[in-house]
Amino acid sequence: MATRHPLAASQASPVLPHVMPAATPLVTPIPAFAACGIELEYMIVDRASLAIRPIAAELLDALARDGTDDGLGWSNELVRHVVETKNVEPVAELAELPQRFHEAIRAANRVLAAHDARLMPTAMHPWMDPLHETSLWDDEIYRTYDRIYGCRGHGWANLQSMHVNLPFADDAQFARLHAAIRLVLPLLPALAASSPIVEGRTSGLLDYRLDAYRRICAITPSVSGRVVPETVETRVEYEARVLAPMYDEIAPYDPAGALRHEWLNSRGAIARFDRNAIEIRVIDVQECPEADLAIAGATAAVVKALYDERFAPLDEQQALATETLEQVMVDTIHDGEQAVIGHRPLLHALGIPDARCSAREAWHALVDAVDVRSSWWRPPLDTILREGPLARRILRARGECTDPRRLHAIYEKLCECLEEGRMFE
Repeated sequence: MATRHPLAASQASPVLPHVMPAATPLVTPIPAFAACGIELEYMIVDRASLAIRPIAAELLDALARDGTDDGLGWSNELVRHVVETKNVEPVAELAELPQRFHEAIRAANRVLAAHDARLMPTAMHPWMDPLHETSLWDDEIYRTYDRIYGCRGHGWANLQSMHVNLPFADDAQFARLHAAIRLVLPLLPALAASSPIVEGRTSGLLDYRLDAYRRICAITPSVSGRVVPETVETRVEYEARVLAPMYDEIAPYDPAGALRHEWLNSRGAIARFDRNAIEIRVIDVQECPEADLAIAGATAAVVKALYDERFAPLDEQQALATETLEQVMVDTIHDGEQAVIGHRPLLHALGIPDARCSAREAWHALVDAVDVRSSWWRPPLDTILREGPLARRILRARGECTDPRRLHAIYEKLCECLEEGRMFE
């Protein structure tokens, strides 16, 4: 399979048997918004029962034998029932990716059909018991993570997300991009939440995946911080304020330094200086690539407007307290688009004149400000804004019914949406 481009793919460990080798670092960094890299994670499940199937190695072996000419690559994750696909080279236009991802997913499903398996979307398996069902990929890095944190739980073994990689060329671009992303992060669950069910029960949160993710590194709080990152302006400052404290904190648990890499950082957006990009990690996987890429497109457009200081100057953006942004994220994790944002300085920095509004209203204002209903991502995003995030639609479909067969039927339909490339309505 093709070599992975530094912007296009995250690497949570050294090269593994089924992970594509890292590319040579960029000689000339890509300017902000000149390109983008997308990563999508999916779980492998039994075709009939929808129970997880830890057969990622078999799928990746088959895909590697068949080769690919679509510019996408596949790799493994922490657990053996999850795989990731990404664009190998960064793309200038996200519009070209939905169809390419859809075709890659269908190709993977053709391979899995021989094993009576298929790919399932959304950010969590709805009834997996990670304590008893987890099968970890056997690698030193993953063994170290498991020894320190205990990875047989939600947030580690049961999660699928989309990562959006946005580049920067130098410290000046990094400062502006980082500030803009900080402001958008807390709002993203209002669009992207897709994990309302845990172990067969309604969790009471629209984004249980992200709520669990916030707690996975509790014994080393510097590793995840408040998930929303601190204001930082340069690489030197980032290394001193973010990376060094987490390396120091984890050192007693990891004396060999196996995890002493920038990818240890578990904030919701992390600087990847190995490829001069900021990686956004808080977006749940949706029911089909059309929905995923619509959220990515809208996110990039709003981040660019903030980067360009259309609504507020850089110093005003950077002055917003991380604690405030964290609380907004907690609210959208719980209530999605219905969360109320009542922090006037944040709304002002987003170009919203109101003293308070719902997260849905905030997104309506933001997308109307950056788009005149002509962008390719607008129709699917309008569906999300009208009908609610996927989590809301899943709960609506389930209603008051607690029969496991209803839940099975809903997630079977979601698998069909992924295979057919259509939204869940």
